[in-house]
Amino acid sequence: MNKIIYYVATGIFTLVMLFSAGMYFFNHEYVKTAFTSLGYPTYLIYPYATAKLLGLFAIWNPKFHLIKEWAYAAFFFAVLLAFFAHIMVGDGEQMAAVIALVALIVSYIFSKKV
Repeated sequence: MNKIIYYVATGIFTLVMLFSAGMYFFNHEYVKTAFTSLGYPTYLIYPYATAKLLGLFAIWNPKFHLIKEWAYAAFFFAVLLAFFAHIMVGDGEQMAAVIALVALIVSYIFSKKV
C-alpha cells in the first residue's frame, strides 16, 4: 500500500512539474508576463524549467539518495514560495502550488517507507 501511495503522490507531483516546465518552454510569453507580475526576473524562466526537470529525474532515480533529498528540499521551497507569491499578487493561481505541495510532502514521507 505504501508503494501505491508513493507512486500516486510522486506521479501527481511530477505531472504538475512537467506541466509547469512545459509552460516555461512552450508558452514563454505567457510565463514571461506571469513572472513579471510576480516580480521575478524573466531570465530565470529557462534555467528554472531545466532545474525542475533535473529535480524530477533525481526524485525518480533510486541511485541518487543524497541528491534526491536535495531535490525534495528545493522543490519544497520552490512550491511554498510559488504559493505565497500567487497569494501576494492575488491572481488566484495558487491551487496548483497547493496540489504540488501536498503531493510533494506525501511523496517524501512515503519515499522513506518504500
